[in-house]
Formats: sequence, C-alpha cells, structure tokens
Amino acid sequence: MEKRKILFLCTGNSCRSQMAEGFANQMGWNAYSAGTKPEAEVNPFAVKVMEEIGINISLYSPNNISKYLDENFEIVATMCDNARETCPVFTGVSKHQIHNGFIDPADAAGSDEEITEVYRRIRDEIRGWVKELTGDNL
Repeated sequence: MEKRKILFLCTGNSCRSQMAEGFANQMGWNAYSAGTKPEAEVNPFAVKVMEEIGINISLYSPNNISKYLDENFEIVATMCDNARETCPVFTGVSKHQIHNGFIDPADAAGSDEEITEVYRRIRDEIRGWVKELTGDNL
C-alpha cells in the first residue's frame, strides 16, 4: 500500500513545518515541508527539541514551495498566516487544504533555556495537531 502524502507549508521552512514533517514521517506518512521564502538551514533549536523526543530532523533541509506545486497530496497544511496568504496555486491535486497559524518560535527571545522552552511548547502543539490531522496516536 502506498503511503499517504502530506505537505506542510511555512514561510521559512526552518522550524514549524520541519517539526510537523518529522512527526508525520514518524507516523508513517510520506511527509514533506516547504516555505514561501525558505531559510538556509533547519533551525538548531527545532533540531534540539525534536531530538529530545527521539525524532531526528537534523538532515532535513528547507525547500521552496515551487518544488511541490505539481505534486498530488492528500493534505496540504499551512502553518503560518503568511504562508496561507502567499501560497501559490497548486496544479497538483490535494484532497484537503488545512490551516493552523502557530506562533513562530524563531521570534523567541531570552536565554537559550527560555528560547528552548518556547520551541518545546510549539513542538508539543504541533504534535497534537499532526496527530489530529493524520488520525494517528503517537
């Protein structure tokens, strides 16, 4: 049986969408993520908080949404308001287009520990949302 495909979209594709991709991959989906203005690399705080729960996203890399415009997905999920508003038109098929505007943990300020706490909170919110989206019990 072919794995179900899901695409997570954000602006920078360095934090939120990368974490969501990691969760969905762990749940057995064929998961991808992309950004409307992708950063150069995955945010190290996102890598750290995912490693804390046994999911390695250190080898992931930010991608431009244009890479996926012609592909078919069961779900296309936007994770920030900017990505939702600037998302180009998909020529591929997507059964469901879903949005949830998570705050950007990259905007967190303070000590490394304070910033890490923000990432953990967003990670846990994303985990719950991805479980709900995919109908999986992680």
